[in-house]
Amino acid sequence: MEPKKTYVRPVIRRQFMGAANKFGRFSIPEPLTSIDGVEVEHLVKDYGSPLFVFSESVLRRKMNELNQAFQTRYSQFQAAWSYKTNYLNAVCKVFHDEGSWAEVVSGFEYLKARKNGIPGNKIIFNGPYKKYEILKQAALDGARIHADHLDEIQDLVKISDEIGKTVNLAIRINLDTGMYPTWSRFGFNLESGHALEAARKIAHSNGKLKLTGIHCHIGTFMIDSAPYKRAAKKMADFYKRLKNELRQPMQYIDLGGGFVSANKLKAQYLSGSSVLPSFDSYAEAITSSLYDSFSPEEPPPLFLETGRGLVDEAGYLIASIVGNKTMPNGHRSLVLDAGVNLLYTSTWYDFKVSPTKHYTGTYEDVTLYGPLCMNIDVVRDSCLLPNLHRGESIVLHPVGAYNVTQWMQFIEMRPAIVMITPNREVKLIRRAETVDDINSFEVET
Repeated sequence: MEPKKTYVRPVIRRQFMGAANKFGRFSIPEPLTSIDGVEVEHLVKDYGSPLFVFSESVLRRKMNELNQAFQTRYSQFQAAWSYKTNYLNAVCKVFHDEGSWAEVVSGFEYLKARKNGIPGNKIIFNGPYKKYEILKQAALDGARIHADHLDEIQDLVKISDEIGKTVNLAIRINLDTGMYPTWSRFGFNLESGHALEAARKIAHSNGKLKLTGIHCHIGTFMIDSAPYKRAAKKMADFYKRLKNELRQPMQYIDLGGGFVSANKLKAQYLSGSSVLPSFDSYAEAITSSLYDSFSPEEPPPLFLETGRGLVDEAGYLIASIVGNKTMPNGHRSLVLDAGVNLLYTSTWYDFKVSPTKHYTGTYEDVTLYGPLCMNIDVVRDSCLLPNLHRGESIVLHPVGAYNVTQWMQFIEMRPAIVMITPNREVKLIRRAETVDDINSFEVET
């Protein structure tokens, strides 16, 4: 005898069959049954849910695409992997294996890069707060230190006295590229003359400091490559002024990061390669501007600190349905075992949501909530899904950038992370947390 079915109160639901409306066609999500050839069902069975999954093949492919775009246009190009975007050792080591340096923005990240085997002279040290002892160690290691404010320059003068040698450094610059709001919090402003003032202090430090580079980071998720062209022109002009007027031993220009991934901003109507710049688009804008500015001379080495554009599309989050609800207005919602505690970037992204099986029948508009006892725990306000039930899985993608560096141990513990190698081997790269892990930080009184 079949078990009695659970009663569900009848409601009138709006169905989406893919019919056209004034905005085009509703997009029925394609199922994602496997990641890099490994069945999602097997991943959940072996490692639990929720589960972060990274594709090593995608990481290497994206790194190769970036290098191909820039190195074919600009021989003196060097990428530096942005640790703050994702500092899982397994991820960082893939990028380093592909020739990337490290770009860090704190003492913690600096030490992490050193423990990953990166020598100091292949680390770019950014950030508004660098602890004095770490800053001193970076100076001894020969790291490329980028000063953010005058107090930091004064620290480096003192460090020069302590270690008995000249300290090479660069300065971070903020500038007007026509994009608003301007990122003016970090570094020294170009148009106001603050950047030139900082450069003069370095030039007049009695040989304790030498200015070897300039750095800027004009924004994040830049959906237009044109501002990079303007930034490159302004940076090139300032570089030449520092070299010719202040007689500083200038060696490189760093144009930061900010490149897009294939994600979709909440305020963005369209998404995908048809509207988002490619690495080639950024490369053409930047390198053509530098060649024009320095012609007929050889342009200086160029550094980039791309993060999101390299790692975002390599990351997936498998989540499971733990609850099925009908809201007072008749709208259907699903409760997941993963929420904003794991997906910090859900604040501004509408992730792609894919069922993990093939379904027939109708699809409906649902809201995805996380497991937190917080009203703000909304993963997606609206997405089309089939009639899913408790225990079934979905995949959210791309989630590789900033989520595992900004996730929270709040209400729920953080899950395991695996990486799939090019030969379809699944490697556990971070185990799931336990209560003992959390308690181990507390001190008995």
